[in-house]
Amino acid sequence: MDKPDKIKFKYIFKDDYNPKYVNGAFGGISPQGEIVVNFYLERVALPRSQTYSVNEGMVLSEITAEREPGDHETSIVRFVENGIVLNLAHAEDIHRWLGEHIKSLKSNLKKNV
Repeated sequence: MDKPDKIKFKYIFKDDYNPKYVNGAFGGISPQGEIVVNFYLERVALPRSQTYSVNEGMVLSEITAEREPGDHETSIVRFVENGIVLNLAHAEDIHRWLGEHIKSLKSNLKKNV
């Protein structure tokens, strides 16, 4: 049987397909020798509560009590929702693919400056 000179890939998306925004990743090499990448969204910690004073007409005014938790100014949340596990060959393919898109994006950005 002859090998075809072309192949078409069709993409199937679940009804609930919903890309996620990420601004960081962590991971490493698993005991099985695969690359593990966990994607996260990093943000300031949200308080558990806040207390405001109320002005006439039920208009919120200033915060009257400390927010809980009290360390919200120094706490950073890394919300991990997705991760991937890749073997070396697939990691190299994605690295190459991502590198090509980064190069193209940088080139387009320079043209628009």
